[in-house]
Order: sequence, then structure tokens, then C-alpha cells
Amino acid sequence: MSNFIVSARKYRPQRFQDVVGQGHVAGTLKNALASGHVAHAFLFTGPRGVGKTTCARILAKILNCENRTPEYEACNECSSCKSFNESASFNIIELDAASNNSVEHIRALTEQVRFQPQQGKYKVFIIDEVHMLSNQAFNAFLKTLEEPPPYAIFILATTEKHKIIPTILSRCQIFDFRRITVADTVAHLKSICQQENIEAEEDALHIIAQKADGALRDALSIFDRITSGAGKKITYDAVIENLNVLDYDYFFQITDALLAEDAASLMNRFDEILRKGFDPEVFILGLAEHLRNVLVCKDKATLGLLEVGENLRERYRAQAALAPASFLLTSLNLCNDCDINFKMARHKRLHVEMALLKMCHIGRAVKSADLEKKNA
Repeated sequence: MSNFIVSARKYRPQRFQDVVGQGHVAGTLKNALASGHVAHAFLFTGPRGVGKTTCARILAKILNCENRTPEYEACNECSSCKSFNESASFNIIELDAASNNSVEHIRALTEQVRFQPQQGKYKVFIIDEVHMLSNQAFNAFLKTLEEPPPYAIFILATTEKHKIIPTILSRCQIFDFRRITVADTVAHLKSICQQENIEAEEDALHIIAQKADGALRDALSIFDRITSGAGKKITYDAVIENLNVLDYDYFFQITDALLAEDAASLMNRFDEILRKGFDPEVFILGLAEHLRNVLVCKDKATLGLLEVGENLRERYRAQAALAPASFLLTSLNLCNDCDINFKMARHKRLHVEMALLKMCHIGRAVKSADLEKKNA
């Protein structure tokens, strides 16, 4: 059997300083540890794959560490840290609320709370996907959560805070986890590539980060999928083929055809995209995002909003210099209308082609409108 370990597990952070994109949470928790003002109940909330359970485990590990570092990280050398690393700690209890969501499961948990830790200061209970608990289970949990013994600490994690009853929320310190930015994801993937001796093109890593949509765990899963096929060299072409992503080149060519009012080239490029198996709706959404990126490049003040590699950034700048803002805004509006009405259209291809042809004639429409004003 293979000894392969997925990257999300292999590179799971063991210290707060290694957690990607959640510096505000790590900083606050470290300050609480430094001052000794550690709450008895925490709620970690945010999108999937951003580090909620990871931070819960790190905090639980530090709380029972016998020799904390000056930076308030776990030492990884004491008996408590070693037992935690070997998944043999009796002081840290993890409960999956998705499959343990009844009153009986909570009663079993509260029974465990009654017993003091045999070793270490705290008994830490990590309840994942806590929003899955039933209302009866929440109510059974209330008293224990409000007045636990001094050695008990609860860390609740959820992706859907709005499903948790207010009486539970009022008893917890709430930490909101952010989506991981594309730049942070790319930087993390680069560090993994260095450790694994993998050569990766920056544009390829940007595509992986964008596809992950703010979830680092998703980015690492995609990364594993790519490396299993591409080996030690990850190219942009391999990534877009594996993820079935439409190449940026098509959007640049389509936009060039729109600016040149070349309807024939425009229709041929769109036909080529459809013959490659891409959905018309996916194309129109991709074109809208491309036009938005070109518009962002019109002003130096908004260049930071462009989440692409340096090579693509230069191409966007070059195209932005040729495209009038009025053309981009009108085209974006047509893309938006096309997307809104796409599901109601019976002839999907014709629906998108009509939108493209309207964009192709924006310049003529503007010129004729100016002539009418002069003649009026």
C-alpha cells in the first residue's frame, strides 16, 4: 500500500505562525495566552478549508503545553505535546457534530466534562460542524457551556454561524476566519513546491489558487491532483487542461476582435471554444471576469485588485491601454444581461452570439449617437 499523504494533512500547520491568512485570529489568541485571559468557550466561524479546526487543535495543544515558547507556541517536546502529536492525548476530545448531533451524544460529552484531566491543566473539547446539533442538543449543552468547571475549555467550529442559536453565541468568544487570498495561497503553494522539489509556473499556481475560491484545503487538493499527473513539473497548460479551465488567450483574442469590430473572427473564436466542449454560460462568465480585469487596469490605483501573475498583468495593461472605459462598461453590462437571461433562453448559443455581436458594434453605436447629437 502507498505511503502517500495528501498535502492538506502533510503540511497542516503545527504552530500559529504557520497558519496561512489568519494572522488576526492567531494574534488575538496569543495575546490572550500572554495575559492569561483565556475564555472558556470559543466559536471559530468562516468558510470551509481556511484553518478553523487547525487553529482549534493548535490552541488546545498550547493550553496543555508544559514549556511554552516565548512566542506562546507549543514546544513539541514535553509529554503533553508528544501525546498530542501521536493522537494519544486524553485531554483533547474531538467531536464531529455532523454525526453526533443528538441529546444523548451531548449528555455523553457533559459526563466527560465532570472528570478532571489526569495530566495537564485543561481538558479541551473541540466540536466540529457545531451547527449540525439539533435544537434539543443545543439546549442540553447550554448549562455546561455557560458554567463549566475551571479546567474545561470548549472550542466550537462552524461554517454556518447563522444556524447556531443566539443563547450559544452569547456564551462564546467569536472569531471570524477570512477567505485565503490568491496571493497567500500562491505563496504557500510555492513553499510546498520548494520542499517537494517541484518546478511550477507562477501562472499555473495562480489558476489553482483562483479555482480554490479562498479555501486553502481545496487548493492543496487540486495541487495533489495536478502533481499526480504532471509529476515534478507543473505547467500552465497542464493545469488548464486538467481543471478544464478556458485559456486566458481566448479572452484576449475575443476582446481584440471586439475592439477591432471583427465579427467574423469573433464568431470563429466562439465556435472554436464550443467545439472544445466548454459551456456557453461558463464562457460568458469568464469573458465578464476578463473585461472586469481589463477595466481594473485602466487606473493604477486599482491595479492591486488584479489577482494574476506578472506575465498576465502586463498583457492586461496592454489591452487596457487600447480599450475605452465606455466600451468595457457597456460590454460588462451586456455580459451581465446575457448571464441573467441565459437560463430562460431556448437557443443558448444564439443567445450568447447576439450578446457578442452587440458588443462588437458598441463603437459604431457610440459614433452614430455622437453624429445625431451634432446634427440635432
